Amino acid sequence: MLDWVTDPNIWIGFFTLVALEIVLGIDNIIFISILAGKLPPEQRDRARVLGLAAALISRLLLLLGLSWVVQLTEPLFSVFGHEISGRDLILLLGGLFLLGKSVTEIHHSMEGSHGKDGKPAAAASFASVIAQIMVLDVVFSLDSVITAVGMVDELGVMIAAVVVAVAVMLFASGPISRFVDQHPTVKMLALSFLVLIGVVLVAEGLEQHIPKGYIYFAMAFSVIVELLNIRVRGRNTKHGEPAPKMQ
Repeated sequence: MLDWVTDPNIWIGFFTLVALEIVLGIDNIIFISILAGKLPPEQRDRARVLGLAAALISRLLLLLGLSWVVQLTEPLFSVFGHEISGRDLILLLGGLFLLGKSVTEIHHSMEGSHGKDGKPAAAASFASVIAQIMVLDVVFSLDSVITAVGMVDELGVMIAAVVVAVAVMLFASGPISRFVDQHPTVKMLALSFLVLIGVVLVAEGLEQHIPKGYIYFAMAFSVIVELLNIRVRGRNTKHGEPAPKMQ
């Protein structure tokens, strides 16, 4: 019964799946961090914890309902010769929601705390932030579970990998959230990343597969460049030198 403990293939699959789940969870962490940043400081940690708890619950429910997840790949109807399944519909609607939300957040970041009419922007409520997080959790969880099903056969290994991955995400979400809040340029990069993820989800819903590795690599390169810029600005400030201006 405990043969799996000594099976190296199961352990390799487990650690590989944990790594992939963490990578796939990066967009979830960024989305939660940006939404939680709209709340008062005393509510942000609670929103992040509840958001990731909802992500864990949605993933576990989808894993326990694997037969239903498999049925989601069956075509429901056709549009211009393209068959649309339940999974495609969820990805399409989720991608459009993420695109709309990301573009709106970019607009608010550019306009500042006041709109064009000079009136203060309405503060986000805790309930609305949690509701938005839960909507995208379902989309991100579906992608996560489909990846798990394609890699590992044992349900127990899938559940364990998802739990470990979400625990790591919970540990990392605090520092990531604070770093994004403290650096507006990083926040803009994060929102741009979410726009790209939204485009990928819409494309997936239309059966146009775009490897996420390209997007993650491009975003990682952009973040590394921005980290170098932050370090240079910090060093110049420390020595009393003016920050370099863009021509």
